Amino acid sequence: MEQVTRAKALAPQGTAGNALERTAGRVTRWAENWFPDAYIFAAIAVVVVALGALAVGAPVQRVGVAFGDGFWSLIPFTMQMAVVAISGYVVAVSPPASKAIAWLARLPRTARGAVMFVAFVSIGASLFNWAISLVFSGLLARALARRTDLRMDYRAAGAAAYLGMGATWALGLSSAAAQLQANPDSLPKTLLAITGVIPFSETIFLPQSMLMVAALTVASLVIAGLSAPVGERARTAQELGVSLDDIDMKLEKPVRPGEWLEYSPLVTVLIVLLGLVWIGHEFTTKNPLLAISNLNTYNFVFILLGMLLNWRPRRFLNAVAKSVPSTAGVLIQFPLYGGIAFMLTKAAAPGGVPLSEHLAHFFVAISTQGAFPAVMGVYSAVLGFFVPSGGGKWIIEAPYVIEAAKALHVHLGWSVTVYNAAEALPNLINPFWMLPLLGVLGLRAKDVVGFTFTQLIVHVPLVVFMLWALAPTLSYHPPVMP
Repeated sequence: MEQVTRAKALAPQGTAGNALERTAGRVTRWAENWFPDAYIFAAIAVVVVALGALAVGAPVQRVGVAFGDGFWSLIPFTMQMAVVAISGYVVAVSPPASKAIAWLARLPRTARGAVMFVAFVSIGASLFNWAISLVFSGLLARALARRTDLRMDYRAAGAAAYLGMGATWALGLSSAAAQLQANPDSLPKTLLAITGVIPFSETIFLPQSMLMVAALTVASLVIAGLSAPVGERARTAQELGVSLDDIDMKLEKPVRPGEWLEYSPLVTVLIVLLGLVWIGHEFTTKNPLLAISNLNTYNFVFILLGMLLNWRPRRFLNAVAKSVPSTAGVLIQFPLYGGIAFMLTKAAAPGGVPLSEHLAHFFVAISTQGAFPAVMGVYSAVLGFFVPSGGGKWIIEAPYVIEAAKALHVHLGWSVTVYNAAEALPNLINPFWMLPLLGVLGLRAKDVVGFTFTQLIVHVPLVVFMLWALAPTLSYHPPVMP
């Protein structure tokens, strides 16, 4: 019965809808038929880079040793990015956040306005934490779908909830590349020697970067509103066969005396108070921008916030348990990226140069100072579709991107922004990062990809143009070594 209901809901409803739905269906079916799991692409990248290193003359033993040496080089960063996902989920499903969602869901007055509102919340939240953006926006879309006075297209709202991850997250505080470059302790030493330290003030807090965020936000909201079906063309969650029951986070009563501390806020309060002492010290003794740039500080704040908002340890632990599956890709893929980075930078022919320098020379040869941001943006976006990394791909690209930027005298922080802006583009049509959100929504990738593909058509030329047009407004500075 559910399949019949969904089939009726997705039946053609007019010429314009037919074209959009056919395009979405074709793109998604093609991806589902021909693209394996994202891990396979990371594994293929290992093989390709190893073959590339061998091709430039590196001995087999040196390539293998570099891969093994680099495999665990990103363990601190891997753990940090996993905690970003966990803490974001825990905050988003807390009782105060749930109440905030219920209140926000009462604000929109029209179905099209509701879709745009979800997009706005998703984009705004993504600038602070991409995991919060996915989960919170998904729960907001569900809450709006419960309103009987709005005939909101649930597919369009689901796509809008994904726009933070597909448009702006990499230009915000949870940008893996910006966080990595601002934290020398997290950088592999081979990469640190090339890039130096690039603080937030030279990446996400550049006026040019913030202008990009503003332009992408406006474009995304307009497209989300105009592409959302309304009236009889809209398809509600009920018509799609989606259950809108609340995600179960309710606590049972303790059954044993030894469990009372799990259900008491006492331990939570004591830990949060202790943590606040450290946070106060951190932000009063350092520049606040430098303090929040530290990924450990960023995660510490969100973990404490998650503890506080969930109040009772048992509820906090339940939320953590539900969040862990979203970290699987990070945990298994980032070690491969570490091995790739070492093969790029350390596996060289005797007396020769590593593969990263050959790639840097290639990009210098085909680029000019003015064209470099656009060329690298397109390249990074294409690579990002095959290796959806959530930012870890920067470890692979940084050695030759920064070397090329230095040779062409391109602002190094803007080179990170080029990567960040291009990194988000393939997310709009790659289902990998949609999975946590789709789980919350009860939808499938092909239900939303038609709307996200529409966003991609506008975002690609807009992003590439801004990367090219804004680059000349910045001056080159040599790397800053710690």
